Amino acid sequence: MKDVPNNSCILHAQRLRKSVPTAEGELVILDGVDFDAAAGESVAVMGASGSGKTTLLGILAGLDLPTDGSVWLDGDEISALSEEARARVRGRCVGFVFQTFQLIESLSALENVMLPSELRGDRGAKEDARAFLDRVGLGHRLTHYPRQLSGGEQQRVAIARAFASRPKVLFADEPTGNLDTGTGKRVVELLFDLNRDSNATLVLVTHDATLAERCDRTITLDGGRRVA
Repeated sequence: MKDVPNNSCILHAQRLRKSVPTAEGELVILDGVDFDAAAGESVAVMGASGSGKTTLLGILAGLDLPTDGSVWLDGDEISALSEEARARVRGRCVGFVFQTFQLIESLSALENVMLPSELRGDRGAKEDARAFLDRVGLGHRLTHYPRQLSGGEQQRVAIARAFASRPKVLFADEPTGNLDTGTGKRVVELLFDLNRDSNATLVLVTHDATLAERCDRTITLDGGRRVA
């Protein structure tokens, strides 16, 4: 029987299982994982490499489907939806920040930040994009392309893009993984400042215990299972 989340829970998952066939037999990546996050809460997901962190993030965001189990995001049971319907839910309420930035090389910084809002048909996409690039300190780099930006600058563009769409839930997967320590610290401060101002729910995958301590709470995965 499915447990429908209460109204304060913007993200709810129960008994998530993810397995894939291999030549040696079934490989279980997630095994019975439950997850809840309230509106405005920040949750860190930790665990060793191969523990299932990124797989869990992808399923919670509707980028992937579980083999078994259910996920509700902002009132929609996304694990029961088609890919097209899940994409609509993501477009409405989800933002992403990835370790590899995921910027479009043929678009300028301004165009990269505008893109999600333009795809939704939002008015004022350019003005919002300019404002968020100003906020992350890149108001003078609007016309620069990703190849003309440093790694830290590219991640700041990615953060501006994520928040410009005004997400209810922001998923961040090792957002400082490709940055040096000093740049990573500045990016983290920016990420948490913007998240606090927007009151979005933050789900942060990280191997950095210091970064995890910035969140309201932490869950740990080990071998695809959630541990105390």
